Amino acid sequence: MKLESYQSMDREELKRRVANVKREYGKRLLILGHYYQQDEVIEFSDHQGDSFALAKAGAANKDAEYIIFCGVHFMAESSVILARKGQRVFMPDPDAGCPLADMANIEQVEDAWAALEKAGAAKDIVPITYINSSAELKAFCGKNGGIVCTSSNAANAFDWALSKKKKIFFFPDEHLGRNTANVKGFKKNEMVLWDPLEENGGVNPKALAEAKIILWKGHCHVHTYFNLEHVKHAREKYPGCKVVVHPECSEEVVKASDASGSTSFLKKFAEEAKAGSTVVIGTEINLVHRLARENPTKNIVPLARSLCPNMFKTSLADLCYVLENLPEVNEIEVAAYIIDEAKVALQRMLEL
Repeated sequence: MKLESYQSMDREELKRRVANVKREYGKRLLILGHYYQQDEVIEFSDHQGDSFALAKAGAANKDAEYIIFCGVHFMAESSVILARKGQRVFMPDPDAGCPLADMANIEQVEDAWAALEKAGAAKDIVPITYINSSAELKAFCGKNGGIVCTSSNAANAFDWALSKKKKIFFFPDEHLGRNTANVKGFKKNEMVLWDPLEENGGVNPKALAEAKIILWKGHCHVHTYFNLEHVKHAREKYPGCKVVVHPECSEEVVKASDASGSTSFLKKFAEEAKAGSTVVIGTEINLVHRLARENPTKNIVPLARSLCPNMFKTSLADLCYVLENLPEVNEIEVAAYIIDEAKVALQRMLEL
């Protein structure tokens, strides 16, 4: 049956079919749902979490043969990298990508590294890639003495890198990199922004020589949507509220907020807030709405409505299609040599 046939089914029929497949496969099947997924997908997820937590959950499961990753492409790749022998990873919609991850491809990063080598700087640099990146970039870090980080352990990754060498090359999200550098006490003149579309990144040799943090010009459109006016409006509308945002937000928004942290941090902040309090959250709208429903004694509201269309692409129809056609469709595969090198960078992170 083609995907189009599933898209014309009503929701109750789809739910029945998905439940039937889950019963049929039992422990051999594991469905992982990222926090930003639609509720109709989350309903059937065996685990919810951020990208790395889900990849680890898949690898830790000793029974699952088939892992269905409901998220975006780089997340499923991470699951493949960490998967146990014999585990196979599938996506309901393999075309669900990540614009942030796409802002740094392997050719651009290798060109940048070559330019840094020519400038005599690469020998002093540890590359760090945010987990929101392709498997090739994780492998690049693995073979060049670098590491992977998440939004929750980026500060630890900075410490690790600077214990090895003098400088950090951070990609692909400039805002997470800058906000982390701010937390670690770096000054503005110690950071430069590398634009892959400019010759030598658009960075002059003197600034490069003085820089300790080289930030890649890239961003998450979901989180850079939030601005200072949103924060100001929230404080006016909800006096005494707490504003918490993701560190992929701009520097000015993070500084204007009460706290910033990973998706898991934002979730925990909302759950631990006092009854009757107002928490304004700057992250993807599906998660904020779900937190509001799960915490009815608190007033949990979005800083603004910012939707990730790529996360939203995965529907219950897509999930049903991939489940009923296992293992013939939508498998995510990564070359063995990339897995080996990427696993080195991920293992360094796990050892932090």
